[in-house]
Amino acid sequence: MKRILVIFALIFCIVISGCTTTQAPGKGTLQFSTSPEGAQIYLDNQYQGTTPSTLSGVATGAHTLEFRYSGYQSWKANITVPTGSSTYYAALTPLTSQTTAQPTQTQGQVVTIVSQPTVKIQESQDIMIIGSSQTFYGTCTGSKTVILMLYGPGVYTNGVKVAEPSVGVDNSWVYTWNPGYSLISGSYFVIAYDKEKTVSDKTLFSVVGGGTVGIATTSSVAYQGDTVKYSGLCTTGAKSITLTLSGPGQFSNGVNVATLPLNADNTWTFKYKFDQTSPIGTYTMTVRDAQNTATDSVAITLKNNE
Repeated sequence: MKRILVIFALIFCIVISGCTTTQAPGKGTLQFSTSPEGAQIYLDNQYQGTTPSTLSGVATGAHTLEFRYSGYQSWKANITVPTGSSTYYAALTPLTSQTTAQPTQTQGQVVTIVSQPTVKIQESQDIMIIGSSQTFYGTCTGSKTVILMLYGPGVYTNGVKVAEPSVGVDNSWVYTWNPGYSLISGSYFVIAYDKEKTVSDKTLFSVVGGGTVGIATTSSVAYQGDTVKYSGLCTTGAKSITLTLSGPGQFSNGVNVATLPLNADNTWTFKYKFDQTSPIGTYTMTVRDAQNTATDSVAITLKNNE
């Protein structure tokens, strides 16, 4: 009789154990998802398929988790797997930007705090005159300083680091560039980087001055009704020139007669026709580059055609 009771007790314990144990103790089930989907999953550096996916039977405790996706930065985190089910999600960032992920776990889920550095740059003037200053300014997040690289003609052909201004508490920065008279006229651009050179922004501007502008005509004498041809060369780096005619009558205070774009070789031509009623006398045609850094003039005598 005692023997039969022992056998029944053993059978009862086995039945109870089978009814109450659904998952081995010390194991967890992990649910993985990413944006975009299809990222490779590596748990403790072991490949576990692609997202979205569920992995069961994972030992509780500390593990490393990584999501990899072509064209995107890898997402890595140290995680603590609890018993039961937990969810792990990451928003992946393209390689064109930098993401610093600080994962935290709350109620079985990983919350990713993303800090994406940004940098912006602007200049105070699109066209800078040699001898003046240029101010660059902008914003930057995720970096305490901004690196400014300047490219242009002469010594700036391969780029020169001109400054590394500090970023303020409001994420703004500013730098005033004073190169003096050593510049060469032409096109320049500045690239602003964050400290680690992970992101950048660019601004372009022109430098003018340091050259000459000239004017000539085919004759020093003209008659009422004649068309006079003027021509010249501008080497200041300006994109256009302005012509002003002064003389007797309505031209006594000078009259702007044309604003002309320069040719590809920096030359220009202009034809001016004198009216039959234009007062006779001496007329002066003056040329200036667009930023008024250089000027030249030529005079002709207008006679009546009687």
